[in-house]
Amino acid sequence: MKKGKDGFYCKYVKRILDIAALCILILPATVIVAICYLSIKAETEGPAFFVQQRPGKGGKIFNLYKLRTMIAETERNGVHLTDMERMTKTGKVIRACSFDELPQLWNILKGDMSFIGPRPLLEQYLPLYSSEQAQRHEVLPGISGWAQVNGRNELSWEQKFERDVWYVDHVSFILDVKIMFMTVRNVLKHQGINAGINDTMEPFQGSAESENMSNA
Repeated sequence: MKKGKDGFYCKYVKRILDIAALCILILPATVIVAICYLSIKAETEGPAFFVQQRPGKGGKIFNLYKLRTMIAETERNGVHLTDMERMTKTGKVIRACSFDELPQLWNILKGDMSFIGPRPLLEQYLPLYSSEQAQRHEVLPGISGWAQVNGRNELSWEQKFERDVWYVDHVSFILDVKIMFMTVRNVLKHQGINAGINDTMEPFQGSAESENMSNA
């Protein structure tokens, strides 16, 4: 059976398996999200959910849903706050357990995402990708992916995109099952959650190839 984005599995079977897994997980996930919601509201003011536009398959923009793990304040006394400084006590627990991603089950139900695939990144990164890096948008984005189970935020952007493109070219049922089990292992070990003590990940500034293309 042909692997990759043009294979039978990716085109037909993957969506069916997503819905089947969703039916199994929706009840326990709803309970966890409800507990997280109440904990967030008890600790901080403002919405418990974080909604942001992200590009999906083919660069199509959709609303991505997450549980809020940071305060809205980005500066204090004129000094920029890092992601870790903005993280709430509840948010640290939610982030460590990856519970902040659970609202994306709604994105999977809508067909915006899959359980496994390249992570949907910021819309502002779209013009910064090289032609090869842009191939990450040839499949549905996922809650977890090949880059997430092989370093996550400990990887450079270039290393992440190399793994994303590799996944697009090799996506298969066996690979998705492998990523699923590796995801569970990493969550239990709290691996790859933060890139450092100050920030979860530095913003993507573009690759050398994309810079050369924009200057051509």
